[in-house]
Amino acid sequence: MEKPNQANVKKERRGLSEKQVAWLMIAPAILIILVIAIWPVIRSFWISMYDVRLNDPTKSQIHSEYAIDVEKYANMHPLLLGAIDRETADAKGEGPQALDEMREQVLNVKQTLEAEGDFQQRYTEIDELLFAYKPVPEELKYVESSEEQITTMKTTFEGMHQRVLDLSTKQAFAKPEDLISLIKGIQGSIIEPNFVGLKYYGEFLTDSRMWASLGNTLFFTVVSVGVELALGLWIALLINRQFRGRGLVRASILIPWAIPTVISALMWKFMYDGQNGILAYLLDLFGLIPDMGWLLTTKAGAMISVIVSDVWKTTPFMALLLFAGLQTIPQSLYEAAEVDGATRRQQFFKITLPMLKSTIMVALVFRTLDAFRVFDLIYVLTGGGPANSTETISIYAYKTMFAQMDFGAGSALSVLVFLCVALISIGYIKLLGADLVGEKSGK
Repeated sequence: MEKPNQANVKKERRGLSEKQVAWLMIAPAILIILVIAIWPVIRSFWISMYDVRLNDPTKSQIHSEYAIDVEKYANMHPLLLGAIDRETADAKGEGPQALDEMREQVLNVKQTLEAEGDFQQRYTEIDELLFAYKPVPEELKYVESSEEQITTMKTTFEGMHQRVLDLSTKQAFAKPEDLISLIKGIQGSIIEPNFVGLKYYGEFLTDSRMWASLGNTLFFTVVSVGVELALGLWIALLINRQFRGRGLVRASILIPWAIPTVISALMWKFMYDGQNGILAYLLDLFGLIPDMGWLLTTKAGAMISVIVSDVWKTTPFMALLLFAGLQTIPQSLYEAAEVDGATRRQQFFKITLPMLKSTIMVALVFRTLDAFRVFDLIYVLTGGGPANSTETISIYAYKTMFAQMDFGAGSALSVLVFLCVALISIGYIKLLGADLVGEKSGK
């Protein structure tokens, strides 16, 4: 018997195992998931641990150390000295003496800053750039400082601010508002660490508005998805039958789903309008609502309105998924059931529903996650009102982040939305997985 070539044996050993090949094949998918899905969540969680506010210059970025915004300081320092000099000429009473002391304090602060690190070099470079009307590079703007230095600087300028306020009541200064605005500008150059840890999560867990928005979201999700499932199944059963014009009916049913959500929401908003809305007028005419304004100006009316709009918009999607599932059920099962004398009702509960179970679960997963994250429909229709009665957690996060410019708190809410969606997904996957295992084991 011929012995295997030693070189071939070594080559085979150097080859990749099946497990390694499998990992190589799924590696691109894992990378895509990490980049598209996981990285934004990690980034949001990271931002949520800092007090980031775009409407506060000292907190517009993540800062882990005490620092000085040299660009802002270089802008404000000469202006403050110039304002003090101008005020000294016109000051009265205690004003001149107070201004001399303030000038001395401003110069002492600058001297102290120059003694630390490379502040003086940065200040000179930035001053030259500003003088030449050139942009200041981001890496030049901030210089780290000690907590002691920052505390002293804060105390100094807070004291100056308070002294100007006190003396301005005695008419000691001609234009105290100029001094106050420039002192505030200098204070804005002081950067403190804005790390807050899990503070926002603790606050939201005790925030009644957050729980109310979560309750609105859950109510909207359960009711709208439940109604859509029932209507979608009924429509799917209808269009699954043989009748003339079936193709046209199938195409027309998809029209609401094909309309962009914002356009759909505006259309319903016009129909719900309390003055000119045709739907509001008809409902009021037949006595189904107290008055035309009830639909969008009351808590119950607004919630019913957004649910009806969502059901009209997304029921076709549910019907399409269920119709696809109906197409996979063999017709021979129904023929055999008819031979055995089964009624239509018995066929539905004994054949159709069991065979559609997996399809229904998949449809519910898609629609539940989509409904839980609803934003555009409600934002256009009610903006979360009246009195936050239709405010979902996504709208609350949007308002916190973009209306209030509080990116730290908004990011924390975004992470909470992700956790809720993840829990819903895990629950559905467990149900769906158990169902599939049960079906296999029963065969």
